[in-house]
Amino acid sequence: MLYLVQRSTRLAPQTFIGPSSSRQFSTSVPHRKWWNIVGRYQNRVRDVTRVPGDKWQYNPDPFSGKVTSQEESYPTVTADQLRSYTEPPREVKMLVRDWIEDSLYNPNYGYFSRQATIYTSGDELGIIDFAKMRSAAQFQDTVSRRYLAQYGEDGVEGPGRQMWHTPTELFRPFYGQAIAKCLVSEYLLKYFPYEDLVIYEIGAGNGSLAIDILDYLKLEYPDVYERTQYHIIEASAKLFEIQRAKLVSRHPLVTLNHKSVFDWDKRQAAPCYFLALEVIDNFAHDQIAYSYSNLQPYEALVTVSKDYDLDTIYQPVADPLIQHLLNLRHQLGQRPPYSRLFENSTIRNLYKAVPFNANLTPPEFIPTRLLSLLLTLRTYFPRHRLLLSDFSSLPDTVPNTATPISPVVQTRVQGRTVTTESYLVQPGWFDIFFPTDFEGLREMYEMILRSPLGSVEAPLVARSNYWAPSRLGEDFFFPRSGSSGSSSCGGGAEKGGRRQPVLGTVSATGLGIGVGERKSGVWSHKEFVEMYGDVDKTVCRNGENPMVDFYNNVKVLF
Repeated sequence: MLYLVQRSTRLAPQTFIGPSSSRQFSTSVPHRKWWNIVGRYQNRVRDVTRVPGDKWQYNPDPFSGKVTSQEESYPTVTADQLRSYTEPPREVKMLVRDWIEDSLYNPNYGYFSRQATIYTSGDELGIIDFAKMRSAAQFQDTVSRRYLAQYGEDGVEGPGRQMWHTPTELFRPFYGQAIAKCLVSEYLLKYFPYEDLVIYEIGAGNGSLAIDILDYLKLEYPDVYERTQYHIIEASAKLFEIQRAKLVSRHPLVTLNHKSVFDWDKRQAAPCYFLALEVIDNFAHDQIAYSYSNLQPYEALVTVSKDYDLDTIYQPVADPLIQHLLNLRHQLGQRPPYSRLFENSTIRNLYKAVPFNANLTPPEFIPTRLLSLLLTLRTYFPRHRLLLSDFSSLPDTVPNTATPISPVVQTRVQGRTVTTESYLVQPGWFDIFFPTDFEGLREMYEMILRSPLGSVEAPLVARSNYWAPSRLGEDFFFPRSGSSGSSSCGGGAEKGGRRQPVLGTVSATGLGIGVGERKSGVWSHKEFVEMYGDVDKTVCRNGENPMVDFYNNVKVLF
């Protein structure tokens, strides 16, 4: 196998990482001088017993594209294989998505099993009365004081309690009611009373969204509530128990499934709604780069040494999921993020002739785990309707990448947020989360859904054609999201605004052949809550509306 180290004339930010027993945290530090880096590279093959206990994660050698024989000999592992480990592995290598997934979800040392807590509103302290809030600033101060009352101060050493807020929790119960109105309005129009209202939710957290949706249906639409099935797919044992304690007695119609959505293997033939709110930002991504020699894609692997030195090496793309995603991008005409000039071999040869030029393009992160979700939906939920919401952009992302879809890597120490410039950090201590390109997601999602069932794993195009544009039928695309109007909210009467009916299905009334589902649209958070939410109930006394005005960097796919 041919491996490469990314050679670059720009030095990457360095990260301080201690061994697992030293309980140090990661942060950016100033660049070291060139001669220190070269000296460190020469020391990489020395006897490891001479290395001190506390280590610096030095930059890889900027002058060579070679990989040490030691790194090359490390066995390749996956996040699934590491689930039984009680501490992070050493002397291994893995794809970037497996590194991120293990860091976040390992049941013994992962971030979500050790550190993370979802802020819960409305239990012991009651729902926030927005009419009593003087302004949005007072609302934020109230949330902060409730947080301290519930969880107390962070410890003085190591990473503190990792807390994050979601619209579901901050704006209870009004945000959940907006989701309920969105679902029930379409259900009443299309399926009631011929089909049950079947809802699946992943990333259910504390169960607050399910409670707010079902409470609303029970109060406002009792006939629909009686025909509702609510399924939660939850991988976390801790959250599974919280959901069971809160939901089962309150709403017996809820079914809890303790497994990952990526391990789902039951086919739901009936129409259903699939909810994924504030969850895909923590889906693991892979990292790829393109060779300036021939523009072939290379996949990144994280190597972990005996002394927990972390490094990134590259090999030609061999992972089927990465290959599948690149194939979809090719079919959609989405170009790789390098200049068209490099498609000319003469330009590439001139570029390679310049000393110390990079051998690979700047890396880009690609949403391979998100692709896994879409394939699962296509295979096991053929008549689903997806409602998905998450970040479309984020500040303080990892720099020096080719696309804006780079992660934020952060933790909290003594009440302060610490953001790093690398994802190569101590597993379990840092949240790693990504923004989503919603327009690109919609295109990929619709292409997967329009593929015949069983053909979503179509043969891949030759790698030599990854950068060549493909041609699609002129009726495939309809206008992307806009500020308002039917084109951004589902297509309406736009040409190509509906999918083909699922083979073998009839209309809900049984009176004829079914009409294809309308294609998904992309909404801003503000557009969505103004359409479906009771925004009058979240207005402060000075006229500010936190539910409408907050989360400007969030979008909704429906």
